[in-house]
Amino acid sequence: MKKLVLFCTLLLAGAATLAVAMEQMADIAKHPSCAYCGMDRQKFAQSRMEIDYANGGSVGLCSLHCAALELANQMDKMPEAIKVGDHNSKELIDAEQAAWVMGGSAKGVMTGRAKWAFADKAAAEKFIVANGGELVDFEAAVNGAYQDMYQDTRMIRMKRQEMKKMKGKM
Repeated sequence: MKKLVLFCTLLLAGAATLAVAMEQMADIAKHPSCAYCGMDRQKFAQSRMEIDYANGGSVGLCSLHCAALELANQMDKMPEAIKVGDHNSKELIDAEQAAWVMGGSAKGVMTGRAKWAFADKAAAEKFIVANGGELVDFEAAVNGAYQDMYQDTRMIRMKRQEMKKMKGKM
């Protein structure tokens, strides 16, 4: 009887963990690739973003860079929620409440100056100790994305051009 109770307890715990994981990744099933650059949002779960609009629509993005493009291009749509993947757990969190790290040695997604989100400030500070960067809020991170937009877009174009040349040689 004890083995049965233990088995059932472990089974329920596993099911609960799976349900949470499936809920957290539901946005990836809904938006498997970035609306702007086409990158795989599963692969970049630690930087992915989702913007839910007041009209009921939503868009999935790979990074703050592409989210900044979306926000600039959708001036008439009011965001209801802006979510970002926590750098450590990859779970979607409220982007406006996240602790953001801008800069540092860890390579960013779609940007030369990384912008990472963390569910709590202590995790962000630990990341800064290991990788450098500065602790900022969401507004400063978005502002940084807009400041970096030209250089980042230029970098992306150059990389894509190189990839096309490499495909042509093969």
